Amino acid sequence: MAQDTFFSSKKTLNIRGNAVSLNVPLVMGILNVTPDSFYEGSRVEQEKEIITRATKMVEDGAAIIDIGGYSTRPGAVDISVKEEIDRVIPAIKAIRKELTDSYISIDTFRSEVAKEALNAGADIINDVSGGELDDGMFDLIEQTNVPYILMHMRGTPQTMKEYTNYDHLILEIIDYFQKKVTDLRARGIHDIIIDPGFGFAKTVPQNFELLKKLKELKTLELPILVGISRKSMIYKSLDISAAEALNGTTALNMIALQNGASILRVHDVKEAAETVKLFNLTYIK
Repeated sequence: MAQDTFFSSKKTLNIRGNAVSLNVPLVMGILNVTPDSFYEGSRVEQEKEIITRATKMVEDGAAIIDIGGYSTRPGAVDISVKEEIDRVIPAIKAIRKELTDSYISIDTFRSEVAKEALNAGADIINDVSGGELDDGMFDLIEQTNVPYILMHMRGTPQTMKEYTNYDHLILEIIDYFQKKVTDLRARGIHDIIIDPGFGFAKTVPQNFELLKKLKELKTLELPILVGISRKSMIYKSLDISAAEALNGTTALNMIALQNGASILRVHDVKEAAETVKLFNLTYIK
């Protein structure tokens, strides 16, 4: 059973010169420096609050802190590159100064923001558009050789709800990743993580189909990141609010781990780390 719970070939990531093992699933904590993220509890703005939140995440078991300054919820308001940079750079600098050994990812689809974030101390680029919304993103990855989280999405955060028609959901997602990974590997990029993009250009039933068939993405032989924390597939299905969706998140995170997830991207680190620990005790020898 243990062999079926995580991908078969890519077992480490080179992050800042360190070989980070993925034999045991990792937890990524979400830290949004935005005023309009869909889950109010994830929003932070003041430097002191940012450091406090990030420190708590690391203490609770986060291996990576994911910092975002652009809300990608459905219908989110577009902001300028400058505004996004002004939001994320102080946060990255503050966390890098206080948490020198922690890994930081920048959640952006803009290469200019990503470049500034790397210069400020970020280690990983988390791109919800898979390079579709900025032609310079793959060039930046090639130049910097940092780990890259490649997500599946159609359209933009403002239009993605219009692009949920698929003939074969899983096959089309796999095809998308195969083409992108081929391009990245041709550029000499090998530290690639795939994110199937729960909630991005996918309906609630499609999200559950994707979770159910997540193991099929293991054919790509790459780490799989799952970000379902407090999303609409949970709170709409249970007829509750995002604020009440922690229990549902925990339940689906365990299913994600059983179906091959290597990284859980979450708002609630302590609960996710406990889920990973129980999964490890059950499935990993």
